[in-house]
Formats: sequence, structure tokens, C-alpha cells
Amino acid sequence: MAGSRLVRPSMAFRDSYRALVAEFAARAEPFVPFPLGFANENFEAFLAQLAGCAQGIDIPAGFVPHSTFWLVAGNEVVGVANLRHRLTDSLRIEGGHIGYGVRPSARGRGHGTRILALTLQEAAKLGIAQALVTCAKANLASSAVIRANGGVLQDEAFLESRGEVVQRWWVPTGAS
Repeated sequence: MAGSRLVRPSMAFRDSYRALVAEFAARAEPFVPFPLGFANENFEAFLAQLAGCAQGIDIPAGFVPHSTFWLVAGNEVVGVANLRHRLTDSLRIEGGHIGYGVRPSARGRGHGTRILALTLQEAAKLGIAQALVTCAKANLASSAVIRANGGVLQDEAFLESRGEVVQRWWVPTGAS
């Protein structure tokens, strides 16, 4: 975790990023955050898509501008975060401001806590004082990461669409 840094997606980490996505796919894990599911065979087009999403260009109806960041340790992409620039009614229920995922082979080393902390700093730059972060109640690692970053549990709700209880947490970003 020491020495890890948050970077904007770039060609420099293409192979490592693809290996991270392959790890999620090999374990049949959902792509969290959702941009992990974006096609990346044409990596330049993929990077352009991510850059456009941050500017609100070519995003689906009902979506908001969102920025994707990679947590890099050494030369390896160990995590991916997605920061929604504002909330919609549906993001207030599920999704929140920030979604993140850690490469399966890099879990249990503090990368989740680090990627959320650094993404909260990015949220502060957008003027977001309190970030909403949601997770499945059963995801004890994620709720521990959120708590470690100062998260305060708002509530829990059963979401029929997911078939599970989702927690909603408010996390201070340090923005004034």
C-alpha cells in the first residue's frame, strides 16, 4: 500500500489493467466499479471513452459525468475507482458517489482503504463535502474500508433488484 498512487487511466498501464479485468472475469465476479465492463480491446478508444465520461460526453441517459481512477502500486494496477460527479435519485438508493474494486490477487493489503481515501480527495476537488458510498451488507471488507475512512452509516435497505441488503454510508471528503 505504501507508495501506491491514484492515476488517471493511461496507455502506460494497459497490460496491467487488462490483467486486473481478467482476474475479475476468471473469478466470475461482477465488474465493480462498472467501467471495468467497458470494452478495452481498442485501448485508445477505451481511454477516450473514459475521458468523455468525465466530461459528460456520450454517457447513457440517466447517467451523470463520472471519473475513473486507477490505484497503482509499483507498476501494477491494483484497484479501480469511479467517482460520480453528482447524485441522481437512483444513485441515492444504490451506487452513491464512489464505487471501487480491488484486484482479487491484491486484496487484504489495505488497497481498498487507500483507493477510497484518495478518491475522496478527488471528490473534495469537485466540491463534494460528504460522499455517499454504498455496499452490500454482506461485504464486510467494503464496510470496514468505508468505516476506516470515517464513514457514518445512514441506513440499510433490502433491494429487490439485487436480492440483498445494501448499506448507505456518508463519508467526509475534507472539502469545505
